[in-house]
Amino acid sequence: MKTIGLLGGMSWQSSAEYYRLLNQAIHTRLGGHNNARTLMLTVNFQEIEEAMRAGDWDRIARHVSDAARQLEAGGADFVLLCTNTIHKVAAAIEAAIAIPFVNLIDVTAAAVREHGCRKVALLGTRFTMEEEFYRGGLESHGLKVLVPDEPFRAILHGVIFEELCHGEIREDSRRDVQVMIDELRQQGAQGVILGCTELSLLIHPEHSPLPLFDTTRIHVDAAVALCLA
Repeated sequence: MKTIGLLGGMSWQSSAEYYRLLNQAIHTRLGGHNNARTLMLTVNFQEIEEAMRAGDWDRIARHVSDAARQLEAGGADFVLLCTNTIHKVAAAIEAAIAIPFVNLIDVTAAAVREHGCRKVALLGTRFTMEEEFYRGGLESHGLKVLVPDEPFRAILHGVIFEELCHGEIREDSRRDVQVMIDELRQQGAQGVILGCTELSLLIHPEHSPLPLFDTTRIHVDAAVALCLA
């Protein structure tokens, strides 16, 4: 069994979900007392969040690349970045390490295509919904990407940073996201990418008329396959 390097802390809520899902998946596959071999390094999200607000992505790239090198030095066989938004600096992480980096955007696109969807709604932080790195990554795999209108993008960004990152689950916020999903469905979306690792804490399959693509679970499934290969 390979050792999975988890680069987390963005937020720790989602990192805890990664840890839980990885161990459950390995136990399901192997039974007995088996669990995943993992090495986790969690950064201080306060530093990352401040750099995001300042637009200092070079600082973020240095920070997470250093963390990835620590995982490699600690014995990780490959690395997962346990966040969607910070995949904006994925290239810097890949360049910093000699071990494989499992790119969440690529494995998500593959899962969407395997399901037969070609037009998908993307929900996440402003950075994820508005910038080229994520939408362009999905589109490079032949997908058409829809995002909510500006007022909804502002609401969703606030829900993620002000509520979900602190472990706060609010029913009114869930209803707001359901309205977003329904509007995107009417625009032709065939599925919904939960492009923020915390969103799966708020939105479950029963809350959506469209198939949900939970990026955390998709990322975990890819890691488990590589771990046991």
